[in-house]
Amino acid sequence: MTRRAALLIVVVGIVLACRPSAPAGSPHGPEYLASPQTLSLGLPLSDAVRAGDFLFVSGQLGTVDGTDALAPGGIGPEAAQALDNVKAILERHGSSMDAVVKCTVFLADIREWAAFNAVYREHFRAHFPARSALGSSGLSLGARVELECTAYAPAARLAPSAFTQPIHDAIRPQPGPSSEAHWSPVTRNSCERSRRKLYA
Repeated sequence: MTRRAALLIVVVGIVLACRPSAPAGSPHGPEYLASPQTLSLGLPLSDAVRAGDFLFVSGQLGTVDGTDALAPGGIGPEAAQALDNVKAILERHGSSMDAVVKCTVFLADIREWAAFNAVYREHFRAHFPARSALGSSGLSLGARVELECTAYAPAARLAPSAFTQPIHDAIRPQPGPSSEAHWSPVTRNSCERSRRKLYA
């Protein structure tokens, strides 16, 4: 092995040993968000999940006030209530209907597509999100419609929600000893001496 190759191996080893590592439990992982009402109903889902710059809202039926009772009157009232439910979840977590980029609509009867659209138009005034709509052989609780949405919601723009906290916060790992902030004085001094020798 040449002297040049040996020196290169030493340099690579020092750089790898001394570079700061990403702390464990990065705050950029998914956040699973559930309201007390959803938890009280015992449903196996989160109201929404924040992943990266997006907020994914679970499918919403036209249920009233956090209950399992559908708004009476069929497709029109149910559609309006489902959209209101989506809006409430978005606003609870620092977003809005204006930030919605994609919706998926499930209709119990595809023939009610036009009736749904008449209500849907009233909730998206600035622009319309990308959308898919399909007929279903049946929806939960005998609903006429279910709506799920995804909103663009960069975390840096969002204030912490006062209504509910991510349900996994209590078990989120804390930064570990691999982070440079947790190095011992001996380790830190050793790396600094190595760096000075390299660039002297």
